[in-house]
Amino acid sequence: MYSIDEAYKLFEDAINGNRRAIGKLLTLVESPTAEYIPLLQDIISRSGNAHIIGITGVPGAGKSTLISRLITELRKKNYRIAVIAIDPSSPFTSGAFLGDRLRMQKHATDENVFIRSLASRGLKGGLSLATLLTLETFDALGYDKIIIETVGAGQVDVDVFFAAMTILVVTLPAAGDEIQALKAGLMEIGDIYVVNKADKLDADEAYQQLKFALEAGELHHKKGWKPKVIKASAVTGLGMKEIVESLDEHFHFLKETSELKKSVYSRREHLTRVLLYWFVEREIDKRLESTSDILEQVKRGEKDPITAAIEAYKRMFQFGGEI
Repeated sequence: MYSIDEAYKLFEDAINGNRRAIGKLLTLVESPTAEYIPLLQDIISRSGNAHIIGITGVPGAGKSTLISRLITELRKKNYRIAVIAIDPSSPFTSGAFLGDRLRMQKHATDENVFIRSLASRGLKGGLSLATLLTLETFDALGYDKIIIETVGAGQVDVDVFFAAMTILVVTLPAAGDEIQALKAGLMEIGDIYVVNKADKLDADEAYQQLKFALEAGELHHKKGWKPKVIKASAVTGLGMKEIVESLDEHFHFLKETSELKKSVYSRREHLTRVLLYWFVEREIDKRLESTSDILEQVKRGEKDPITAAIEAYKRMFQFGGEI
């Protein structure tokens, strides 16, 4: 536990590139307390300049290997890169399995690359408060490109739309009905679609399906930006340069159309909502003890859960009206 002065010293050292300080600062930010609110406000006041890239797609599409290749290509342009790899949470400990960090280990010695694995724990099942505050921190520390790698299933893959400026959707050949999957909602948020493992059979067919969907207007077009489709192979390096060029092109498009600031404000609105849920959950935890007798009645089968929840809610918040 750091004092607020020690926390500010960590922030200062992190700004100066001290990797040990960056790691400690991120740990502090991931589990904030009320004492650190002024620091969090200062961090957010310094952010808003980085290019936030969300990378999503079905499990097994090769996202982690693709990101590792992308880091190599992005570093050729001297970008400072931060990666937030969201791993599935353990149902018992809420910890992450941290597999992505292992797959990107080749970049561990690069002073201009920082990879952070986070559990997918979160309010309402989407991006967690820890993820959003980590994102703001990397931005404040001056990283040029911040990549958020999602789990590949669930609410977190939709919520990344609110945090990222550019969404890259990774698909793969022979993954079933590509277009129906895209229409389903999870994948129609993309700005760039990548058919990974393009050295495999059926890659051309998957590529043509996506191209046709774009040309037929079946996929979402964001305010003047026509999504791109790129064939790639994270193993051979095919398409990596084209992906990086497309990422830069989309970032330039956002700046030229004033969508960049709107994106920053949109993610902060989302952060505000997540913070509100966090505050409410903390308050509920504080007051839950006062309802122990009601919970015991449910446990003994003397009261049904709905009646119990309504009674507990009214007691905790002194609410006298109808729910």
